[in-house]
Amino acid sequence: MKAIKANMTRAIPVGSYLPTCDNSGAKLIKIFTVVGMKTRKGRYPAAGIGDLVMASVKKGRPEMRKQVVFAVIVRQRQPFQRPDGTRVKFEDNAAVVLKDDKGNPKGTIFKGPIAKEACIRWPGVAKIAGVVL
Repeated sequence: MKAIKANMTRAIPVGSYLPTCDNSGAKLIKIFTVVGMKTRKGRYPAAGIGDLVMASVKKGRPEMRKQVVFAVIVRQRQPFQRPDGTRVKFEDNAAVVLKDDKGNPKGTIFKGPIAKEACIRWPGVAKIAGVVL
């Protein structure tokens, strides 16, 4: 997992429900922790693009439901700023389900664009990404 240069706005708090954009079998996941996140006392941890989260599958195929999975945030609606000054925002929030914490995606097809920051940080996600924005 590489560091990203963008000043990432963390817009997806713990407890959020997020749709997935891959064909892993999970349709809706609920975030319950952001891996490696340290915050001030009393502040809810939140995730941004490229962050590794642990989530439980709420909707999807019967064999996937109620499982704990690793996921990477690949899109967020909240705008964030890149080092060159451009602001980027997407139409929706989305995540990609991983096999393990090393960054190997469980699905083989991603629907919609994937943020460049997520592709830089997670090479396994970048291999499968069709549209990188």
